Amino acid sequence: MSSTMIFLGTVLALSAVLVLIWRISSIIDTLKDNSAKLEDVAQALSKITEGLSEISQSTRLSESAKAIAFRDTERDSLKEAVYLKLNQLDFEAADELIDEIAQHHEHSDLATDLRKIAQLKQKAALNDRIQEYVRQIEALLSEYQWGKASVRIEGLIKAYPDSEQALAMRGRLHTCKEEHKKELLSAWDDAVKREDTDRGLEILKELDAYLTPNEALALQEAAKDVFRNKLHILGVQFSMAVADKDWNTALEVGEHIIEDFPNSRMAEEIRTKMEVLKQNVQYHVVSSE
Repeated sequence: MSSTMIFLGTVLALSAVLVLIWRISSIIDTLKDNSAKLEDVAQALSKITEGLSEISQSTRLSESAKAIAFRDTERDSLKEAVYLKLNQLDFEAADELIDEIAQHHEHSDLATDLRKIAQLKQKAALNDRIQEYVRQIEALLSEYQWGKASVRIEGLIKAYPDSEQALAMRGRLHTCKEEHKKELLSAWDDAVKREDTDRGLEILKELDAYLTPNEALALQEAAKDVFRNKLHILGVQFSMAVADKDWNTALEVGEHIIEDFPNSRMAEEIRTKMEVLKQNVQYHVVSSE
């Protein structure tokens, strides 16, 4: 009896142990399964975190890109506004825009660059205006219009008192006048040598505006000979016209003598005969009709 009980007890004990082992094995399997799941969850969370981080970074980059793009667009618009004023040669308005741009710290470098460009543009425009004045003055100088050229030069200097080129135009006027004076003196000498009385008188009349008193005195004797020869020629022409009763020619030559040699004795004599000459011309016209 006791052996049977012992055997049964042993069987029951072994059964209990086996059940316990099975339970422990089940628990271990469950723990392993849960551990794997937790690991999967952890990995999934890690991936989600990485994704969120990428999204966050992408969002930040996108906002930065937007800010950069906006800033570039804004700078382009500011430059375009300044360039428009510069192209219109409205430098005062351009300077005001640049001053406003300089007040914004993020655009201080842009304002510096625009100011340099504006200064260069203004200098170029100033030079263009001066060059246009100079071209007009040079045209007047080439035509020996000294009075008009002088007025233009003084106007140029008044408008641009700091311009060396403007100030130099006074010297340019003096040089041109002296050069033309030398040309006239050379032409005068040539006319005298060729005994070209008419040309000599033309030159003397023009030279009168250039000669100093001393220079005029130096030419006086030579001029007397030219005037004397011319007056003699005109006197001969007048006498021949009267002798031929060519009253039109006589009147024309007589007026020429009075105009060019008003203080000569011949001019005085012709003045006393002008009314008779005019009557003869009128009578000749009537007779011809």
